[in-house]
Amino acid sequence: MVDYSAYKYIKFDKAGRTMTVTFNKPEVLNAMTAAMHEEASRVFYDLGMDHSIDVVILTGAGKAFSAGGDIAGMQEMYDKPEMFELSIMEAKKVVFGILDCEKVLICKMNGDAVGLGATIGLFCDVIFAADHARIGDPHVRVGLAAGDGGAVIWPQLIGYARAKEYLLTGDLINAKDAAAMGLINYAVPAAELDEKVDAFAKKIGSGAMKSIKWTKTAINIGLKQLAHSMMDTCMAYEALSNRTGDHLEAIKAFSEKRKPVFTGA
Repeated sequence: MVDYSAYKYIKFDKAGRTMTVTFNKPEVLNAMTAAMHEEASRVFYDLGMDHSIDVVILTGAGKAFSAGGDIAGMQEMYDKPEMFELSIMEAKKVVFGILDCEKVLICKMNGDAVGLGATIGLFCDVIFAADHARIGDPHVRVGLAAGDGGAVIWPQLIGYARAKEYLLTGDLINAKDAAAMGLINYAVPAAELDEKVDAFAKKIGSGAMKSIKWTKTAINIGLKQLAHSMMDTCMAYEALSNRTGDHLEAIKAFSEKRKPVFTGA
């Protein structure tokens, strides 16, 4: 049995052999603050080693699934590159942890999933979203390269042309459009989200679990190879963009509550 008591910002609720895992910092829309980011980097390894569960439902407390990067903390990341270096290691562990976890991962996207929040949701095995949710990876809007997994998973789900459109603009997609283009599996009315996810979790959980897990593992082989071949370079580009003038301008604009004026610097 895995001890989850050390987690402060992720909540765990077990029912039978299903674990509901909740990002639990609703006051900041479950943004990946430094502490949350660190916890996310190890949670999927812990879940993978929990032999008392077969299915994981991943969701967020409050209005959002996860608002992604902590913009308020970006100044500190800019001022202290060693913090960004730590975040690189953690970001890779998030992606590799999801791909290495044999449990069936169901994303219950209760609200907006942005940046790393979107990446985590999209790497899950099956994704249900409330129909009001929006999904996007707006790294470029804060002058950062989309390095923490978005460049890996988006093209696999919706093709390169669409993935480039959304990753190069940072535009958000509403859940219904996301389902129609294959970015997620289902967009459902918010009032029905719990029921739909629970029903699917029970359907999976009542199956031949070893064959289901091994089928998932086989499917993930290609994604693992792709992620391992890309993530170092992706994160290196994000680290480079963390030192640019445009990123610093985005940080200043956020603190001054205005739109950034990018110059390509």
